[in-house]
Amino acid sequence: MLLFFITCITFFLFFNPLPLKPQQQQPWTSDLRLISLVFCKQLLSVTSISKFIACRLFLGFPSQIPSRMPLMKKMAFTSRVENVEDSQDSSLLDLPELVLECILERLPPSALFQMAGVCRSLRDTSISDYFWVRHMKQKWGRIISKAAYKEWQWHIASKQDIGSLKQGKHRGLKRFLSLNWSFSWMKLKGDANNNNYSNNQPSSLPVDSVMTWYLALESGNFWFPAQVYNRENGHVGFLLSCYDAELSYDRHMDTFQARYPPHGRRPTAIENGITWERLRAPPTDTPCHDLHISDCLNDLRPGDHIEIQWRRNREFPYGWWYGVVGHLESCDGDAHYCLCHNSDTVVLQFNQYMPGSRWRQTSVSRKNHREEGNEADGFYGGVRKIYSETEIATWKRLWPTQVLD
Repeated sequence: MLLFFITCITFFLFFNPLPLKPQQQQPWTSDLRLISLVFCKQLLSVTSISKFIACRLFLGFPSQIPSRMPLMKKMAFTSRVENVEDSQDSSLLDLPELVLECILERLPPSALFQMAGVCRSLRDTSISDYFWVRHMKQKWGRIISKAAYKEWQWHIASKQDIGSLKQGKHRGLKRFLSLNWSFSWMKLKGDANNNNYSNNQPSSLPVDSVMTWYLALESGNFWFPAQVYNRENGHVGFLLSCYDAELSYDRHMDTFQARYPPHGRRPTAIENGITWERLRAPPTDTPCHDLHISDCLNDLRPGDHIEIQWRRNREFPYGWWYGVVGHLESCDGDAHYCLCHNSDTVVLQFNQYMPGSRWRQTSVSRKNHREEGNEADGFYGGVRKIYSETEIATWKRLWPTQVLD
């Protein structure tokens, strides 16, 4: 106020002609007029800033309206303030695209899915594969293989064929998901609160999206191929082995149910309560009834870690069994003089069995390897060398507490 008062006085005193005769006017009067104009210019900038600050203060504290102001004027003023405040509100969609993406990237899958029920724009963004690939890799990447993806492609193709024959294409995000995935956090808002959005939804959710696949795995309705260590709850006959199975996830228990291929005339074996640590993606594309092509035999040296196919008889599927490469009987095991790698015969040892056991050791040919064995001891198939330290550590973690017979 003091600045305003001084500037105004200066302006009115020196901007208007002074009551002096022309011959009496001094040069300093024009200088003062110039100074007064400069003060006015500064005043405009100061008052504009003051108005901005005052506006923000009134928006932040509408209760500080003078109490002596008439009631009607006070209500009108408050209404204008509220309108200004509402007009300055920002929504999530007003954020820059990069900022919105950063926010969505940090959402857990359940929250990211729920964003699809907010509006069309967020729906199109939140179902993007860009966001769901990371969640898929983080939770499912270790046990999902190319075979599982092919199974998923076949699954959605069959669903589309059945749907087109019965009732046409499924329409709407909620209708599509409700057919297969009904667990609680996947539900959108109720129809009573979401009618407008439901009417404005795109015609269908892309069934081949990564989000749809992720939700299908979470629901447990999609069975996918993988392998199980120490099948049938660690039965002694399957220790340190890994067998193919079809798996279904139980999100409530965070475990899996497995269906193993039938062994000959035996019915399909089912196992429940399988933990994540006992699962892996198949390391090869070889079906469980086919002989794996061994391409590592010439590289094997004593001490290398291997897996070999084995089955009880030719009607059974193969399982992968853990072992190490041993020394020939003619070798004393001295690394400086060992020539086992030059021999055509490769000795494979399974040290989980006691010495003298018929399961303790077998041998294969480097050049002419094929399935070998008999009905009494079973049949040995293809060999794969283990290069990964993580795989080796997994087998050692599963090592039995007692030596097997």
